[in-house]
Amino acid sequence: MTDKQDDNPARRTIRSFVRRAGRITPSQQRALDELWPDFGVEYVDLPVDFDNLFGRTARTVVEIGFGNGESLVDQAATNPDRNFLGIEVHEPGVGHCLLKAEEADVRNLKIVAHDAIEVLRNQVPPGSLSRVNLYFPDPWPKKRHHKRRIVQPDFVDLVADKLADGGTLNVATDWANYAEHIDEVLSRSDRFKCIERREHDGDQPFDRPRTKFERRGLRKGHGISDRCFEKIANNR
Repeated sequence: MTDKQDDNPARRTIRSFVRRAGRITPSQQRALDELWPDFGVEYVDLPVDFDNLFGRTARTVVEIGFGNGESLVDQAATNPDRNFLGIEVHEPGVGHCLLKAEEADVRNLKIVAHDAIEVLRNQVPPGSLSRVNLYFPDPWPKKRHHKRRIVQPDFVDLVADKLADGGTLNVATDWANYAEHIDEVLSRSDRFKCIERREHDGDQPFDRPRTKFERRGLRKGHGISDRCFEKIANNR
């Protein structure tokens, strides 16, 4: 398991995440040591052949920043006809996800422990995805930090490049200001159209399980915003 950073200044972008120094439990470390060969995908600057990686041809879903991985494993277990690629930089979360994947005995899940932007840009082939999930990304609530939010015009174009025509970008947040930001950025894109928008209190998510960060937001009294954006066919 490696996480080689891209040190080329010309290619570096503002990071949308900060590496947290989380404590790895013995069971998580065991998972990282023993289960990574079964589920892990090392980061390289080359496109991955998903048919070869998963041993079959199937629709592929990417989840960016899966946290502890419980909702990702749940999705993989309940959708065995799809391939799932989870991307997360925090080792305790990766370890926890590996344990849950082993427990659920899923065979349609792979994990990359690296910056999602670099994974999308370099490892994911163009037009290879049916769906990208971005659930409860870091909201960076202070105005001076809004530039760190992952949903920016360049990110939207990158996701569009990797989705097949008709594929979807699915976003959820518990920060009203971030929901407004998402709507504004996507409204300026000519590559997506919003096909569903929903505001709720945790009781009406569409096509996804409840996440740890969602539960945390609900405890704080936050409302939940779900968005589904469809890639417009043959646009670029």
